[in-house]
Amino acid sequence: MKSEASHRRPKRRRLRKRTEIPSKDSMGCLPEELIEAILVRVPVKYLLQFKCVSKNWFNLISSPEFVKTHLNFSANDYTRHISLLQFREDIKYCSVSSLLHNSVNEALDLDCPMKNPPQHVYISGSVNGLVCLADGFSGLVLWNPSIRKFKKVFGFVPTQMRECWSKCGFGYDEIHDDYKVVGIFSSMIKANFEAAIYSLKSDSWRTLEDFKPGVSYCGEAKFVNHKLHWITFRRRRMHITSIDLVDEKWGKLELPSYNKGRYLKLGVLESDLSVLFNYDERTHSDVWVMKEYGVKASWTKLYTIRYPENYELSPPLFTYNKGEILLAFKSTFAIYDPKNDSLTYPEVPNVEVTGFYNRIEAELCIESLVCPDLPNED
Repeated sequence: MKSEASHRRPKRRRLRKRTEIPSKDSMGCLPEELIEAILVRVPVKYLLQFKCVSKNWFNLISSPEFVKTHLNFSANDYTRHISLLQFREDIKYCSVSSLLHNSVNEALDLDCPMKNPPQHVYISGSVNGLVCLADGFSGLVLWNPSIRKFKKVFGFVPTQMRECWSKCGFGYDEIHDDYKVVGIFSSMIKANFEAAIYSLKSDSWRTLEDFKPGVSYCGEAKFVNHKLHWITFRRRRMHITSIDLVDEKWGKLELPSYNKGRYLKLGVLESDLSVLFNYDERTHSDVWVMKEYGVKASWTKLYTIRYPENYELSPPLFTYNKGEILLAFKSTFAIYDPKNDSLTYPEVPNVEVTGFYNRIEAELCIESLVCPDLPNED
């Protein structure tokens, strides 16, 4: 005799419902203002899918007003910040929130648009989600890794300086709503120096006036207060030289009255210009911040970061609202907690750094819909 249990029907497994994009009809009852208020809070990867919902959604998400509003939300949400890691020909990224909160992290690959460069690929700046990539000699690309769009910039090297060394900086002219690249060129054959500026809006280069040769530009340019800044040397004196991207005028800032540290590096801490002083013995570094832009007396020493190994720190990348600072240190990252003067090291096992410097180069980037505004070119 069959047991009672044998007559029972087997339980059917409930299938999970797939996440579906809301249909046009289901969203038609919501006011357009509410739909927009919801969408500006959505990450980019989903917005790219939502463009397929309807023509109205495509036009809304593609509109300049929506792109700017979404950018403001992303700028204030650190979960949409990533740290770009540059290698010879590859670019990887790590989530900033993951680095701050997870002990083990993963660096993910990005499809770098600069293929087979003659030299290393350098990240020359990141503004509003756009990243400037350069190879130091002839290649220049503006790229948004969030939407996988890029633009190759042509005419990078002045015609009279075919063989030259170059250094460039990248920033945003808010007054004219224009992204600009400043290139400083030095001939490898003759003592010839030149500076030029590229406008994305006009897609053209112009020579910069009042450029003074004989000045050594050191390190990467940092964009603060609509200006690009470099550490510069002239006749054994060190300053910060700036170029205003709005009126294209050159300027100068004084460094802190502080002679103990050497190996200066510029950085940006939150929205302020910062200077990192590394020491000869390489056991600690001082972080200074210019609290009021252009005022020398406003330079303030925030921290002295001590570390156990003989390596230089890179400028701070990010400040978490609880006070911790994210740093690039040696061949990994470090988080400095000023409350207890401690360093912790989030693990990124799939990042291997080799070479003479044996350290990572990192740049902060925010997620955005900002586009170089023309199709990709092969």
